[in-house]
Amino acid sequence: MSEKLSVKKSFMQNIWIVCLGAAVCCFLWGSATPAIKTGYRLFSIQSSDTATIILFAGVRFFFAGILALIAGSIVQKKVLVPRSSGAVKKVLILALFQTVLQYFFFYGGLAHASGISSGIILSMNVFASLLIAVFVFHQENLTLLKVAGCVLGFVGVIFFSLAGKSVDASFTFNGEGFVFLSCICYAFSSCLIKIFSKDEDTVMLSGWQFVVGGAFMIAVGFIIGGRFSGFTPASVLLLFYLCFISAAAYTLWGLLLKFNPVSRVVIFGFLNPLFSVILSAVFLNERSQTGIVIALALVLVCSGIILVNWHPEHKSPVKERKE
Repeated sequence: MSEKLSVKKSFMQNIWIVCLGAAVCCFLWGSATPAIKTGYRLFSIQSSDTATIILFAGVRFFFAGILALIAGSIVQKKVLVPRSSGAVKKVLILALFQTVLQYFFFYGGLAHASGISSGIILSMNVFASLLIAVFVFHQENLTLLKVAGCVLGFVGVIFFSLAGKSVDASFTFNGEGFVFLSCICYAFSSCLIKIFSKDEDTVMLSGWQFVVGGAFMIAVGFIIGGRFSGFTPASVLLLFYLCFISAAAYTLWGLLLKFNPVSRVVIFGFLNPLFSVILSAVFLNERSQTGIVIALALVLVCSGIILVNWHPEHKSPVKERKE
């Protein structure tokens, strides 16, 4: 390992850098909810128009990939392209799981499942990521602290989601089932980018998988009748921000996964719904939760994050399973 890579690895494994980086990612993803809702309004997209939603998402991801590749190429002073057939294969696999399948199941499921049940199921992607990392890819060991931390974070999300509300206990495969499959695709993509980034540039992988996946979604959305208009300076600026969210957050998330155990990073995913509701309250005036509920949920989620990242020696990072 080169001295430069060793320094970078040490920096990215610092617990405070992991916390800050993962929190920034979750904040950006949380801000996507009010931004997307605003985008639907500016581009006159109806929530029931699945074809146009897929087209809109495809445009967002395609240009997010372009943005990531341009920025990465400038910083690294070289054009970021897959330089082997193996790299192309990795990009295609990532695009399949991270963009195409995840959002196919996500948008398809949301059309037939309630918002509350969808939010609860989506928070299971932390469990899915941990279990797949442990039992499918053997990337780390399963410990009681990791399980306890995930359970505590999940309880926080459930408490947050159900406070003062009732949830429909019904289950349909093309509704809640699709949302769950979206979680599985997310979990596989998290583990795969950790594996692939060992030999490939993380920014290259992130950028090109968005370009490929976004192009596919644009084609599908357009073919099945998706169309949107309303391009103004405000709407274009908002679309650029949505592209920035995907490019910046997924690339940073990939770098954190490259140098840290999957469980150490994905546990922060429990912050996504909290940031989403807080930012929706600020920018959309959607005040569905009280400050006390948010505070208690945040305490539970943060406690879960601490448990997963707790190491008895208090000095070395969480160890990954050795092959």
